[in-house]
Amino acid sequence: MKLLTYRLGESLMLGVLTDEGVVDVAAAANGLGVDVPTTPDAFYRAGSSALESMDALLAMNTTPYIHPLDKYPLGPAVPNSQKIICVGLNYRSHADESSMDAPENPILFSKFTNALAGSGEEIPMKTDWATVDYEAELVVVMGREARNVSEDDALDYVLGYCNGNDISERDLQFLTGQWLLGKTPDKFLPIGPYVVTASEAGDPTNMTIQGWFNGELRQNSNTQHMIFSVAQIISFASRHMTLQPGDIISTGTPEGVILGMDEKNYMKPGDEYVVEISGLGRLSNKMTAAPV
Repeated sequence: MKLLTYRLGESLMLGVLTDEGVVDVAAAANGLGVDVPTTPDAFYRAGSSALESMDALLAMNTTPYIHPLDKYPLGPAVPNSQKIICVGLNYRSHADESSMDAPENPILFSKFTNALAGSGEEIPMKTDWATVDYEAELVVVMGREARNVSEDDALDYVLGYCNGNDISERDLQFLTGQWLLGKTPDKFLPIGPYVVTASEAGDPTNMTIQGWFNGELRQNSNTQHMIFSVAQIISFASRHMTLQPGDIISTGTPEGVILGMDEKNYMKPGDEYVVEISGLGRLSNKMTAAPV
């Protein structure tokens, strides 16, 4: 199942992408009399427990409630996570290119919901930001409350996966001992275009992860090269905080970022970055000058 969020006026709507197009979940549930969460917030709060009722809805004739994928702009695939957890230096090659030691434990930091954006959204840059970088990442969407879970059980708590771009302003990132300032400006974590449920997404330890800067392939790796796997990250985080349905974890980026290059030509307005991870679609965003 491919779950997405789209914009209808000022509202964010829940959709499911099928071979025919996008099912308007609210309209279909109302028209067909199915009890299913009909907004993105309600669905992700329910998490994996809502999948059975969603499957029941999709098994019915939803054709009258379908529209083309390109009819409405997409919103963040998960628009209002309680927690946005990111993992730093989770590929040894990226740690090496960043001239940093590979960590002995997962390096966790946070972004906030203001950083979320959808595929196709423009990412605003202030004029004094001269070191904006891209980071293609696999994003995990939690489906169940997780507290002190084992590595063996951790993937059972996952609702699904999507593409992410952990955009970073490097000067701000390293301005202090905390990375926060450079990591969570507005729309600095586009995710999408949709969430693929865990049962369909495949093995998160063996996904090709790629990123194109203005059409040039810059990042080309596989999640098998993570220092800490998705299961290890979930288990580690859940020992220190309770993870809730709808929480997202961005699992780190492989080599190929601008920070690691000899000639550092950072992103500027007009530049585009595209992220594609096995079976998760293509996440595409352009940079734009922020309004004064």
